[in-house]
Amino acid sequence: MNNPYAPPTAKVGDIEEQKPEDFDYAGFWWRVLASILDNIVLGIAVGLISAGVVIAIFGIGGTNDSYWAIGLNYLTSTVLTGIAVVLFWKFKQATPGKLMLSMKIVDAETFGPISWGQSIGRYFAYFVSFFGLCLGFMWVGWDERKQGWHDKLAGTVVIRVYK
Repeated sequence: MNNPYAPPTAKVGDIEEQKPEDFDYAGFWWRVLASILDNIVLGIAVGLISAGVVIAIFGIGGTNDSYWAIGLNYLTSTVLTGIAVVLFWKFKQATPGKLMLSMKIVDAETFGPISWGQSIGRYFAYFVSFFGLCLGFMWVGWDERKQGWHDKLAGTVVIRVYK
């Protein structure tokens, strides 16, 4: 029987919480494959946008030997990649590579969508995983829930969804 005094519940957009019987934790090699796909897809998209910005500012001939053009290209591509990744995590629960492989990034406790704080925190926690001799990424292979250090810090898990 429904309690008439209970607070209302609502789903956010078309994203639903996952039930444990509908998924498995995404292991190390699945995540490596997703990362390779992400680098291809996002690399092409961000590279084209970044090159367009540099050409718009310096012109075609000004991009060859200018340290400013090289620096701007690097800065633009780095910032655009970070923004794209955080937005994909927040709104699609996955990057393009993870979407291609039926993977989602979810809250570790509720298995629901992650918050803005988790999305941004997870991105910056990548640096912790990376600068620890990449041990934080390799940790996925040893962890029971297949969490890297960045997942543990952000309170997220990556799952492969079957339904």
